[in-house]
Amino acid sequence: MPGIGADIGVSIAARVTGLRLDPYQASNFVVEIEGLLVGGFTDCTGLEVEVEVEEYREGGQNDFVHRFAGRTKHPLLVLKHGMSPIDGLWGWHQDVTAGVIERRNGTIYLLNKEQIPVMQWHFSGGFPVKWTGPTLSAASSAVAFESVELAHRGLSRARQVTAESAVAFATDELAKATTLSGGFF
Repeated sequence: MPGIGADIGVSIAARVTGLRLDPYQASNFVVEIEGLLVGGFTDCTGLEVEVEVEEYREGGQNDFVHRFAGRTKHPLLVLKHGMSPIDGLWGWHQDVTAGVIERRNGTIYLLNKEQIPVMQWHFSGGFPVKWTGPTLSAASSAVAFESVELAHRGLSRARQVTAESAVAFATDELAKATTLSGGFF
């Protein structure tokens, strides 16, 4: 199991250096479309990529079924936020309903506690296919939300830390710590 060595190496480096590798909070993200921050969203769903599996049953081979990678599927991106006077997404959707389809590229940035982007998903060729307005009720004091669903041509994301780079980092940090302190004890 190559992952165990990387976990141990990172754990040792974290203890020696005091570096914490806490998971990021899902509530801290921003969305940018064509270079413009389009507002703070409360929800972003559809960050998925799925490879369809095609099965082939070989005659005379009853022990297993061959499975091959098929098409890659990307569900719709759904962005939800509180309504405000800024209506860029509504206007873009209305252009699409009028037949003026302008595909746009965008990025969803996951931020750390210091509001610095630490992970990002890029979508290409997106356009709105559905807009949903708020549920209105005189008996409620809830925020009015709108959502927009974007069809797109796919997601991409830069690779993060691999097991090999984590072990290399841990080894370097451990070597620095033992050199500075003259050893472990």
